[in-house]
Amino acid sequence: MKKNYYFIGIGGIGMSALARYFNLQGASVYGYDRTASDLTRALETEGMSIHYTDSADAIPETVKSAVDDTIVVITPAIPKDNEEYNFFKNNGFTILKRAQVLGLICKDKKTVAIAGTHGKTSTTTFTSYLLNKSKNGCNAFLGGISKNFNSNFVYDGKSELIAVEADEFDRSFHNLYPTTAVITAMDADHLDIYGTHEAVIESFYQFARQIQQNGTLIHKLGLNFEPISEDLKKHNVKVYTYALQDTSADFYMKSIAIRNNAFELTLHTPFGEISDLHFGLPGKTNVENLVAASAASLVNGLTTDELKREVAEIQGVVRRFDVRVSNNSVIYIDDYAHHPAELKACIESIREMYAGKKLTGIFQPHLYTRTRDFASDFAKSLSLLDELILLDIYPARELPIPGVTSKIIFDQVTCKEKTMCTKENLLETLKNKKLEVLITVGAGDIDRFVKPITELLQ
Repeated sequence: MKKNYYFIGIGGIGMSALARYFNLQGASVYGYDRTASDLTRALETEGMSIHYTDSADAIPETVKSAVDDTIVVITPAIPKDNEEYNFFKNNGFTILKRAQVLGLICKDKKTVAIAGTHGKTSTTTFTSYLLNKSKNGCNAFLGGISKNFNSNFVYDGKSELIAVEADEFDRSFHNLYPTTAVITAMDADHLDIYGTHEAVIESFYQFARQIQQNGTLIHKLGLNFEPISEDLKKHNVKVYTYALQDTSADFYMKSIAIRNNAFELTLHTPFGEISDLHFGLPGKTNVENLVAASAASLVNGLTTDELKREVAEIQGVVRRFDVRVSNNSVIYIDDYAHHPAELKACIESIREMYAGKKLTGIFQPHLYTRTRDFASDFAKSLSLLDELILLDIYPARELPIPGVTSKIIFDQVTCKEKTMCTKENLLETLKNKKLEVLITVGAGDIDRFVKPITELLQ
């Protein structure tokens, strides 16, 4: 442990979880972020010192004078011309990526790491709740805000178990050596980093190779891990599959019924069936993620009675199939979906729940490269809507690419009603529409509109 931890980009979901960890360990935590948010304001109320101007002059003297007793943590989204980053680099400070720091924290712990190009945040959050409330307890670093814990970090000082979201971006998850790994999906994504889908898959294979001796791999049925089966056998890794209801999987839901707006479930496992599970979150995508979370929890000591008790208490994740308004006139759901496969799964789940109702979606594309690489796939998924309102691309860490705008998606969308809209005009546009079911989807700053849209619809 160092005395000081300084986060450049402290408002990021992964960065803020680490900041909370070190703050609870008694270190002095400082940080910079470009803009204030609900999350950074929460960190400040927890005692962390944060500012919002990129300036070496804003770095506290207590940090500047403690080169050997300070760790600087950075996120890949920080541009290389960031003034504070360059101050630390030019003055001999130890600078680590977020993923490296998470790897160091997990190094000597029993780690359950959940990876996948989609589904990992909900699965990690469900797993962390199930294990934390069990007799064994659990710490967790999450990629979203758990509604149960109202945080992206869960602390249990007694438990050696850690549940973590393992991020494939920038090959971050190669810093983890888990005892249990869950892999939910290996779709083509982050091609600005990987180049090809084959390279994405190989990166997940490398993550699986890093499972510790006598560990466990749990992966969605249909993902092919045969190419590394010999590597897994060398480490005596047990391999299980899961699915929503496919009976050829090791873990699956034998029965799914809906009563009183909640799921009643029977889970099939290699250890026996578990019936009378009551699960209150909407959408079969959530049920599938629950299968994965239950599998990860059961192989890590969760009992049948604990599973039955805790599943009913799971409240989900902010911005993951997050029902914000539900009344007689309108339903409003917010979701983080930002990949074509995620969008398709989200829209189809909502269609199933609200059959016969008009479905309007507001989508903000995330990254120029992702828009360029998957424009046709985005258009196919968004064409499942009855009405589309399409925002401009959120650039995040990227500079514009000539010819790449939201319009290359818009022109291929086939739903009858579609509109391109600026963020500035979004609320006014909504005021003039007759809405039945509305969804906001995207990974950029579309979340800033969730509260005003909620207030407008209420």
